[in-house]
Amino acid sequence: MNPQSTLPPPAALPPKTGDPSAPAGPGRKDPRSEVRLFAGLGHVALAVWAVIVIVPILWTVLAAFKNTSEIFSSPWTLPAELRWENFSRAWTKANVGRYFLNSVIVVSCSTFLTMLLGSMAAYVLARYRFWGNRAIYYLFVSGLAFPVFLALVPLFFVVKNLGLLDTHTGVVLVYTAYSLPFTVFFLAAFFKTLPSSVAEAGMIDGCSHSRLFFQVMMPMAKPGLISVAIFNIIGQWAQYQLPLVLLSNAKDKWVLTQGIADISVNAGYEADWSGLFAALTIAILPMIIVYAVFQRQIQAGLTSGAVK
Repeated sequence: MNPQSTLPPPAALPPKTGDPSAPAGPGRKDPRSEVRLFAGLGHVALAVWAVIVIVPILWTVLAAFKNTSEIFSSPWTLPAELRWENFSRAWTKANVGRYFLNSVIVVSCSTFLTMLLGSMAAYVLARYRFWGNRAIYYLFVSGLAFPVFLALVPLFFVVKNLGLLDTHTGVVLVYTAYSLPFTVFFLAAFFKTLPSSVAEAGMIDGCSHSRLFFQVMMPMAKPGLISVAIFNIIGQWAQYQLPLVLLSNAKDKWVLTQGIADISVNAGYEADWSGLFAALTIAILPMIIVYAVFQRQIQAGLTSGAVK
């Protein structure tokens, strides 16, 4: 007889504590059910948020094709016909075309200056060590916590003393100054993730500091630069307080937000609500298109520094 046949069978090993495939005991919760629960709650929250954001935009676009009676009598129905004359009336009669062009000029110039100066400052603060480095960095970051409306009065007098009041140049400089804190904060963290070996190889090959930045480091930081540029464009495009103070007496230089605010005031007297919603649609659609086109670049810039 084989002596091993008389031995008792080995006792089954207890399941590991952190094994997700182990059956849940009477007092033990299944971790997979918790994951499914939180995933379901996340999907519900995203659906609610999508409805809150999409419904007003969709309603505004539909109202842009209606007349005033349709807007108030049947606000949630489709327009009887597509009235493109609402857009032409808003573009010409309400001067939305001029305001749109002013916004494009101001936002383009201010975004260019913001990205140029902000990327240079962020690169130096992230890659070079010198006395006062942290103090300058925290001075930039502190601008994120400074409310804009607290500086409107002193800002008005500063721009006035510089002779830049009621000019696009003054608005561009102010936009740039208020966009720099976020730009430096984001890009400084991004430049830190870039490999130092590439910069060292460039210096060995004879690159100057400026050439190394513009020809080597900036192309490597392209995802982060695109992400920050899009955020700055959207924020500056929707700015209302600053141009309201700095361009109050120059109606021909108003930006789009000022023009739409003026249309909304006049709509109550002229009953041209369809023209107002057409102007709102003209202001909203460019930013939606920009974000849709550069969505992948934005996501790549936000996640590229997460994993090395």
